[in-house]
Amino acid sequence: MFEWTQSFADWLVYDVLQIARSSKVGASLNFFVYDTIKIFILLFLITWIMGMVNSYFPVDKIKHFLSRRNLFGLEYLLASLFGAITPFCSCSSVPLFIGFVKGGIPLGVTLAFLITSPLVNEVAVALFIGIFGLYKTIIYVSTGIMLGVLGGFVLGKMQLEGYLTPWVQGLLANAEKQDDVVEEERQTLLQRMPEIIKEALGIIRSVFWYIIIGIGIGALMHGFIPTGFFEQYISKNNPLAVPIAVLFGVPMYSNAAGVLPIIQVFVQKGIPIGTAIAFMMAVVGLSVPEATLLKKVMTWRLIAIFFGVITFFII
Repeated sequence: MFEWTQSFADWLVYDVLQIARSSKVGASLNFFVYDTIKIFILLFLITWIMGMVNSYFPVDKIKHFLSRRNLFGLEYLLASLFGAITPFCSCSSVPLFIGFVKGGIPLGVTLAFLITSPLVNEVAVALFIGIFGLYKTIIYVSTGIMLGVLGGFVLGKMQLEGYLTPWVQGLLANAEKQDDVVEEERQTLLQRMPEIIKEALGIIRSVFWYIIIGIGIGALMHGFIPTGFFEQYISKNNPLAVPIAVLFGVPMYSNAAGVLPIIQVFVQKGIPIGTAIAFMMAVVGLSVPEATLLKKVMTWRLIAIFFGVITFFII
């Protein structure tokens, strides 16, 4: 879907700006251009779609189904499975997280999606099968979904809704008012479309700099942190290799396609696959750029709790 954005980034950075493909600056800038275009396109499409859903889909019934009925954790599994079939990285998942919260889906269920979405998707599965085979891929996918279910369940039980930012609280309040107006006026989809587009553009404006700063941090890490830096710390002889690998991985940012080749090198050099996968989950599922984006919707306390719980489960 986004092949043309990669081609555009290559053309702009390597042909127009004449920056060498092998340079760290070129790799960072290429990453920045590609991810910025991709995420803003996703942000508009997702907020536009969620605007239509919020206007005409019976969100209240879904909320009642997920939060009031005794589903024995099934709602967390459904959210994790939905995350597994959506091809988003951690930063790309944030716009859909906003739509979920605005739609009234319980926070724990929404976080279950946010955890699983960057970890398990068709790109990761295809690459994982090609590199490690079907058996290890099944283990990775199963544990990725389990991580989302357990993480979302634990975070949901902690009653953290009060730590959402005032901006999100305002979205929730406005969403309730808009639902009432729609029900009374019974507007058609075509009549609601200008307002839906206006709302989508408003969300884009409100999170614009968070996205720019977040991707910028990720681009610097992507281009300037050498792979060999980590190998001396996470070898099989170190009993603390897994915690160290996870703590190294959390500040970094990459999608599954970017980090899996590094994981392959790690395993070939003798690093245990469990340690390598833990590192991959930390890089793909948690990152400083993601925290920067989440700052728009979560307070720092909620971000710290979210990162802490998921880091613990990854280890």
